[in-house]
Amino acid sequence: MKKLSVLFAAVIMVVSVGMAKAQKIATVDVMGVLNAMPEKKKADADIKTFLDSKQAEIKKKADAGQAKLKQYSEEAPKKTADENKARETELQKLQEEIAQMQDKAQKDLQAKQDVAFGPIEKKLNDAIEKVAKANGYEFIMDANSAAFVYKSGADATAAVKKELGIN
Repeated sequence: MKKLSVLFAAVIMVVSVGMAKAQKIATVDVMGVLNAMPEKKKADADIKTFLDSKQAEIKKKADAGQAKLKQYSEEAPKKTADENKARETELQKLQEEIAQMQDKAQKDLQAKQDVAFGPIEKKLNDAIEKVAKANGYEFIMDANSAAFVYKSGADATAAVKKELGIN
């Protein structure tokens, strides 16, 4: 029975190695291709501009809050307890507004990235699929993947870049 198990395991290994060799596998440097695409470069610039403007708005509001805090701290000994309490409430409200602005900016940024990068990703995937079909590849994997242990197959990066019309 033990010999039968060993024989069965050996047969399975031989068959699986034979099947693996029959498959055509290629890799593609996805990040390299994406970074070479003019659409991605423009989207990155647009996203950076958007992010910079949101950060400037938040900084302006935060600076105004810091100025008020400094002013209120200096004037606190001269004010009544009720006035100081009202000022404290005002500062807390301002702090909450800044936090809401940051949350909204993060959500807006994510939405803008989704809208900007969706078509770019689709274009890349379509080009990869076209190259795979044209060259008979059954699998194309990302060359930058941490899951790679060994790479020794066709590299489809050049073909994908050619399909997209980039160098």
